Amino acid sequence: MKSFLALLYGLLFSAQLIASPMAAPPKIAATGHLLMDFHSGKVLAENNARKRLEPASLTKIMTAYTVFKELEAGNISLNDQVLVSKKAWKTPGSRMFIEVGKQVSVDDLIHGMIIASGNDACVALAEHIAGSEEAFAILMNKHAVELGMENTHFANATGLPDPNHYTTPTDILKVTRAIITEFPQFYPLYSTKQFTYNGITQKNRNRLLWRDPSVDGVKTGHTEAAGYCLVASAKRENMRLVSVVMGTNSDEARARESQTLLNFGFRFYQTHRLYDAGETLKTIRVWKGEVENLGLGVEQDLYVTIPRGSYSQLKARVEIGNSVMAPVTEGQQLGSITLEHDGKVIRKVPLVALRGVREGGFFHNIMDSILMMFE
Repeated sequence: MKSFLALLYGLLFSAQLIASPMAAPPKIAATGHLLMDFHSGKVLAENNARKRLEPASLTKIMTAYTVFKELEAGNISLNDQVLVSKKAWKTPGSRMFIEVGKQVSVDDLIHGMIIASGNDACVALAEHIAGSEEAFAILMNKHAVELGMENTHFANATGLPDPNHYTTPTDILKVTRAIITEFPQFYPLYSTKQFTYNGITQKNRNRLLWRDPSVDGVKTGHTEAAGYCLVASAKRENMRLVSVVMGTNSDEARARESQTLLNFGFRFYQTHRLYDAGETLKTIRVWKGEVENLGLGVEQDLYVTIPRGSYSQLKARVEIGNSVMAPVTEGQQLGSITLEHDGKVIRKVPLVALRGVREGGFFHNIMDSILMMFE
């Protein structure tokens, strides 16, 4: 990773690289699609990305997220035994083949939901957590709001058709990124190729797990109304891409179109990690404080995605506000970093105080007041 000063002052003098020839994003045979870099959030290809569409079993990404949040909060545990209701057992569509009146662990139900796409597992988990699938859907919608999924509403935990059940490629990618970020301990389940329960072995429906070793998730979906859908995620070297394809006409088509998007992104773009969270990128003078010098940095690791071979066209510009006076709180924005690529602004990120600074003593403040007169 380039240091801050190297990026700020050295990019103009870096050796010229031979840039990869850019190509227009591929045309995708789907109702809606989206390709995004996971770390930077850069959109690399899209069509109808904010159009409301039926998600089918892509719904289970949010179902899983809601279950993981309940585990995180300590409201349930993986070892909990769930009594299978008649409703869960009778739920139509894909299933893990749990039996009414039997007890199944939350851990097994999670595996059945993610790998076998079991609708029965989803309903059993929903009832265990919230008492009913309808109440569980309220939790799903609460998390959707918290994640900024502005064009989404869930009516159930399975993705079975309902007039009030919809999302968009943009929104479903938001919850996918949240799962990968917040629950790395559970994300490997999405690359598991098969699951056996009750003597029945079922394969993961994501064909790309067998075709592309860089693919490690995420979820398929299909109903007659929604068509064939797939959220795919792949990591090559230090770059992770996530694609969403909704409304293709076959199982093969959703895999093919998703692969096309991923290959396009990896071929023509590259993601660079520029700065670490908490790294001192700029030191400023603090007036009338207990200390004189204060380090500024970014709150989160800063990534940028640009065309391959064009790093020499990347420039950083630091902007600091007026004289900084104590007190200063940790995390307070005191400036910004503007990133430009090929003469265009591509990101502007706050520079924040890496620690708090309390007011200094009386005599120190008097001295600083005098010194400030000569600034």
